[in-house]
Amino acid sequence: MAERQQGYGFTAEVSEKIAGKYDSNQEREAIAWIRSLVPDSGLDQSEYGAEALAEKLNDGTILCKLANALESRAVPKMNTSKMAFKKMENINFFLEFSYRFGCNKTDMFQTVDLYEATNMAQVVNGLHALGRKANAKGKSGIGPKESNKNERNFSEEQIRQGRDAQIGLQAGTNKFANQSGQNFGKTRAIID
Repeated sequence: MAERQQGYGFTAEVSEKIAGKYDSNQEREAIAWIRSLVPDSGLDQSEYGAEALAEKLNDGTILCKLANALESRAVPKMNTSKMAFKKMENINFFLEFSYRFGCNKTDMFQTVDLYEATNMAQVVNGLHALGRKANAKGKSGIGPKESNKNERNFSEEQIRQGRDAQIGLQAGTNKFANQSGQNFGKTRAIID
């Protein structure tokens, strides 16, 4: 992992805000889910925290094994080299699989978020997004059930009725009443 200099000013504020979003309960749930699908993952229950998770997932092999557990041959070629670009390539294989699997790009993390451990909260959120999608596809997953699309089709007559319908005072007029002529309290004077 690359060693980064501590930020100052705005950079430090942003880093603190990102670190504040990290949820250890979600991390434990994600680790338990990965361990259930990939028994030889090497993730154990004793080490928790963003740094420990980043260290375990840094080379991308566990993520590639997770992808293969969810869909056979999802990542046909997993790199075992310890070279930086090969590790990042494994992470990228996992991300490409998750997009094909149906996850939104906004739910997932970027390669650098995991490799340099800059945004581990988003990594955990990405694992949960994949777990929700796995649940929706009938596989073992984590998190709440995803909602289904509920598209409504209205006929032209229903649309016209909605436009022509008389709505009460909530969104309409009060017979053009206004506050003119009302006089409450003392009037404002310059001399006071």
